[in-house]
Amino acid sequence: MSEQNIARSGGQVLVDALLSHGVKTTFCVPGESFLSVIDALYEVRDEIKLVVGRQEGGVAHMAEAYGKLTGEPGVCFVTRGPGATNAAIGIHTARQDSTPLIVFVGHIARDTTSREAWQEIDYRHMYGHIAKWVDQIDDARRIPEYISRAFHIATSGRPGPVVLALPEDMQLDMVTVRQTPRYQRVPYHPAPQSISTLQSMLAEAKRPLVMVGGGAWTRAAGEGMARFAENYDLPVICGFRRQDLYDNCDPHYAGEAGLGMDPRVAERIKAADLIIAVGPRIGETSTHGYTLLEVPKPQQRLVHVHLDPDELGHVYHADLPIHAGMEEFARVVAALPKPASTPWHDWTKSARQDYLDNIKHTPMPPENGVDMGEVMQYLRTTLPADSIICNGAGNYTIWVQRFYQYRGVRTQLAPTSGTMGYGVPAAIAAKLVHPERTVVAFAGDGCFLMNGQELATAVQYGINIIVVVVNNGMYGSIRMHQEKQYPERVHASTLNNPDFAALARAYGATGVLVERTEDFAAAFEAARKAGKPALIEVRTDPELITPRATIGALRKAARA
Repeated sequence: MSEQNIARSGGQVLVDALLSHGVKTTFCVPGESFLSVIDALYEVRDEIKLVVGRQEGGVAHMAEAYGKLTGEPGVCFVTRGPGATNAAIGIHTARQDSTPLIVFVGHIARDTTSREAWQEIDYRHMYGHIAKWVDQIDDARRIPEYISRAFHIATSGRPGPVVLALPEDMQLDMVTVRQTPRYQRVPYHPAPQSISTLQSMLAEAKRPLVMVGGGAWTRAAGEGMARFAENYDLPVICGFRRQDLYDNCDPHYAGEAGLGMDPRVAERIKAADLIIAVGPRIGETSTHGYTLLEVPKPQQRLVHVHLDPDELGHVYHADLPIHAGMEEFARVVAALPKPASTPWHDWTKSARQDYLDNIKHTPMPPENGVDMGEVMQYLRTTLPADSIICNGAGNYTIWVQRFYQYRGVRTQLAPTSGTMGYGVPAAIAAKLVHPERTVVAFAGDGCFLMNGQELATAVQYGINIIVVVVNNGMYGSIRMHQEKQYPERVHASTLNNPDFAALARAYGATGVLVERTEDFAAAFEAARKAGKPALIEVRTDPELITPRATIGALRKAARA
C-alpha cells in the first residue's frame, strides 16, 4: 500500500482503500472513464485479481455472486452511460437478493456536469430506488471516507448494493490522505424476552413450521438452525432459491416455498398454526402471491426474524417480530434446552415424506429428448456435497429446484429476482472463490444467450465451470403463461437457436450435444475431466413445459 504521507492520485487512493477493506478480487469491463483506477490496479495485480468480462451485466452478476458466496461486498467497475445501464441488472439482483455489492461507475469530468455531456447520466436518480446508497465522489481527499461508508452500508442491516460515481478528472487529482481501517459489522442480537416468548409460543403450538430465507447467512447460522430444528423436531422449508440454507438430506427438511412449489408445501403453510420465519422478507414467490398468509395479519401465528427493522411489519404484522442477525439468532435458539415433548412429531414426519415423494421421479417423462428429472437425480447422487449449482431464470429451473438436493449454505446461486443470464457469470465467481469445488451452471436456451458470452471469460482465465444448456427452442416460462391465458396463439416465444456445443468450442471450451437421457452421464463425466470450461447442450421435449404440465394439458384446461 502507498505511504500515507506521499501524494497519490485519486485512482491510487481508491485502490489502496479497497486493499484496506480486504478486497482480493474485482470485476470490470474496462472504460476510458476509469483508466486511472485500472492503472492503480496494475500496481497491486498480485494482491487484487482483476477479472475482465465481456459485458457489464455479466460482471455485475459476477460481483453479486461473489458477494453472496463470501458475505463480503462484491466489487465491480463499469464505465459511464451504456456501461452503467448494462450493470443495472446486477444491482437490481443484489437489491432483491440482499447481497452486499459495490459498483463503481467511471463518470464524466466535473466541469461538464449537467450539460448532457457524452454518456452523462445522473446516477442518483437512475439508481436511487434500487440501491441502498448512490453518490458521487467529487473530492479525491474524501475517497477513504466514501469507501468506508460504502462497505458499511452494503453490509449493514439488510445487505444490498451501493453505487459510487467516479468523475474521471477526480481520479487524476493528487492528494495526501490517511487511509481508513477495514470496515466492521455490527451484530444484531435477539432480545432475551423475545426468545422467552418464542418458547412459549412453541409450547402452545400443534403444527409449527420453520421458514428460512433471505441474505446474510453463514455456515454457522445454518448449523445453529439445524440444531434448533433437531432439538424441537421442527419441519423446515426454505424460501425461493434459498434451498441451500438447510441440508436437504436432513430428516427435518420439508421442501421449498417458491415458484413451482409442491402443492403439499403450500397446503402445509396454510395449515400451520405457528410459522417461524427466519431471514426471509416473506415475499410474493414464497406465499403464492401473498395468498398463503393473509395480509396484513395472517391466520397463522407468525414469528418474523429479520436483520433489518424496516422489514418487520413491512407487509405482515407478526405476532412476534425479532430484530436479529441470522447467526446471532441461530446461536441462541440452538442452545435452548430440548422440550419435554414435541406433540407435532407426526406433522414433521409427514412433511418430510411429502418432500421425499416429490423428488422420487418425474411424473410425466418426456416422449422425446432428454428427461431432465433423470438428469437431476443423476447429479444429486454423483456430485460432491460441496458442489455449487447456479442458474438463471426460466421453466428449466423447476427441474433443478425440485430434483436436486443442496447440502449446505451457499451451494446454490440463483437469483430471487428471477433474472435471466445469471447462471454463467455466477458460476465464474463461484469457481474463483472455490476453485477446488465442482461448479455447475444451468441455463435455458434463452437464458444462456443473455450472458453466454462470459464463457469466453471463463476460458481466458482458466475457470473450469460446467454449463448445462437446456434447449427446448423457446422461452419456456413465457410459453407456459401464454398457453394458460391465450392457448394456441403462439407468438414471440419461439427461439431459433445456434449450435450451442459448437459455439462453446468456438470460445475454446469443450462443447457436447446430448439428445438422449442415457448419454448424459458420460458427457458430464467427460466435462468434469476436460481440464477447461465445458458446455453440455441438452435437447428437451418442448411439450413437457414443467415436471407437472404439458402444453397440451394447459391448452385443454384453458379451453374448459
